[in-house]
Amino acid sequence: MKKFLLVVAFIAVLATIAACAPAATPVPTPAPLPTAAVPPTMPPTAVPKPTEAPKPTEAPKPTVAPTAIPPTAAPTAAPVKFGIVLVGPYNDHGWSEAHFIAANYVKSKLPGSDFIYIDKMNSADRPGTTLEQVVTDMASKGVKLIITTSDDFQTDTITAAQKHPELTFINASGDSAWKDGKSYKDIKNLGNFMGKMEYMKMVAGCTAALTTQTGKIGFLGPLINDETRRLADMAYLGAKYCWTTYAKKNVADLKFDVKWIGFWFNIPGVTLDPTKVANDFFNAGNDVVISGIDTTEALVVTGQRQAKGEKVWAVSYDFKDGCNEAPNACLGVPYFNWGPRYLKTVQAFAAGKWTASWDWDGPDWKDINNPDTGAVGFTFGKALSAANKTTVETFIKGLGDGSINLYKGPITLQDGTVYVKDGATATDKEIWYLPQLLQGMTGQSVQAK
Repeated sequence: MKKFLLVVAFIAVLATIAACAPAATPVPTPAPLPTAAVPPTMPPTAVPKPTEAPKPTEAPKPTVAPTAIPPTAAPTAAPVKFGIVLVGPYNDHGWSEAHFIAANYVKSKLPGSDFIYIDKMNSADRPGTTLEQVVTDMASKGVKLIITTSDDFQTDTITAAQKHPELTFINASGDSAWKDGKSYKDIKNLGNFMGKMEYMKMVAGCTAALTTQTGKIGFLGPLINDETRRLADMAYLGAKYCWTTYAKKNVADLKFDVKWIGFWFNIPGVTLDPTKVANDFFNAGNDVVISGIDTTEALVVTGQRQAKGEKVWAVSYDFKDGCNEAPNACLGVPYFNWGPRYLKTVQAFAAGKWTASWDWDGPDWKDINNPDTGAVGFTFGKALSAANKTTVETFIKGLGDGSINLYKGPITLQDGTVYVKDGATATDKEIWYLPQLLQGMTGQSVQAK
């Protein structure tokens, strides 16, 4: 019995000591490893069911720095996590990939920052998926800043910004935050930015005019809107200037034809096939095609025909390394360098200093291919002759120092209306909202109904 009582007493003492002891310190769960890098050639992400909210993809670390972007810095406490919504595939070698690279640029310059993205956000690839679903999902993952990367998203971005005042939105290429613009909305959590690609399209037109041997240039365009009209117009103005000034040829002998496929890239059964349109240009006697779409069909077709012995050339678009698709056929690439503006925006947001604005960023004329400064640039292609390259560089210098001003009138619209009077210079508003193609160009100025 005593032994029993001693045992009971001993147990009681142990229980008392345990109750008074401090709680054990939990062992921290190790931070998850960074997401594995996605190779540039990986297949597109799976398309969700029409009624299913798509899942944004965690940003991978860049594997190769296609635009000389430094490696991602070692993770630290993340100051901000942002989201990007891409209209096309993240690896399209065009518009969407240029935005994807810019997001990685931010990661490389702002330690600890991170992003998630969803690509192929269009009615063909993701039928039934709405921007509201994407916004809700990104917000649930801690995203407070969302960049939508097409003017096709402008209306839905406005709606999302009004519905979610706790979030901040940027609509790249839109104009809803432009107080002097036609689409202005006073929304404190919505801004816009765009690069002045107009200048680089002038350069593209110049390379085409100096290279063509038939005097016939084709312009492969996407859908028709203010942006696409003005970019096609600027390509023509650059071509006309270099044709008459440097090549010393009659403007009447320059033919500049525009064909629109109906969207930013090929959607079978919905758009015209850009491969067929490019071939049609060459079959009609055009020997240079300037691309205005997000993808590379114009250059691919040109490379195929050149390999068969044809004297044909192309100008690609959007993506700095676009010439890689067919180097021997490529005169150059006017491209967007979104990185500096992305970084400035994310830094301001992280510091609590961001305010809604409309920003139309120009090139760095001291070095149009500086990845840390200018918003747009031009990669010279292997197919551009050394002599023509020198001439184009002279043209670029003139644009930069103002001695060449292609916005100076007279500028006449396709229907004969004088849009900018002789001696006057077009305003930003007149450039942004060019209502037609210009006199001397052939093609539709407005979408056929």
